[in-house]
Amino acid sequence: MMTIHEVSKLTGVSIRTLQYYDNIGLLHPAEYTEAGYRLYDDTALETMQQILLFRELEFPLKEIKGIIQSPAFDRQKALDQQIELLQLKKEHLENLIVLARGIKTTGVKRNMDFSAFDTKKIDEYTAQAKASWGETSEYHEFEQKSQARSKEEENALGQQMMAIFAEIGEHKEDDPDSETVQSLVAKLQDFISKHYYTCSKQILSSLGQMYAAGSDMTANIDKAGGEGTAAFANEAIKAFCAK
Repeated sequence: MMTIHEVSKLTGVSIRTLQYYDNIGLLHPAEYTEAGYRLYDDTALETMQQILLFRELEFPLKEIKGIIQSPAFDRQKALDQQIELLQLKKEHLENLIVLARGIKTTGVKRNMDFSAFDTKKIDEYTAQAKASWGETSEYHEFEQKSQARSKEEENALGQQMMAIFAEIGEHKEDDPDSETVQSLVAKLQDFISKHYYTCSKQILSSLGQMYAAGSDMTANIDKAGGEGTAAFANEAIKAFCAK
């Protein structure tokens, strides 16, 4: 665990900003001491990296919160798209540097090329990335529901969802297609639809793949239900969605 002062020193983010992120529900500490001091674990620091990457790409905090807190958020996909956007920005800056050096060497009249200022490729890819991250009816439904909840309510829902995975974990030795396991998958689907967004079989299938992909969600599910729960849940979801 790291204190807020240590996290501030490590990340370069001010203590006041970290406190603000906590207050708006963007980045909560892992826990608080009895005296009320914030403590951050590795998961919180990984979330901070995501926030800072999105900030480098000039995403508003409201959009970042909606993206990274969505149950459908795919961290690996987001990283791939962030890398592509950063690469495009790098190329844009390199073109500007070449232009500036040319102006310095030969003067403005010999460098009347304005293509280096063109950000069309960056803008187009950003729009595509935002669309894949959040411009869906499910995302807007999630955003609408989450805005009406307090930090405590969000945490409580997260615990309730993990409790369902704990139940699934109790049946890891069963057939994923068994009646008991399938009823728990249906319970998970209903929970997501009620509290986050309408969870169709197509969405549930994608979530199952994400659960087993080795992300933070995989670790959290396995922590709740025991090692292998995330992979088992994915198999049970596949059986459920095939019907």
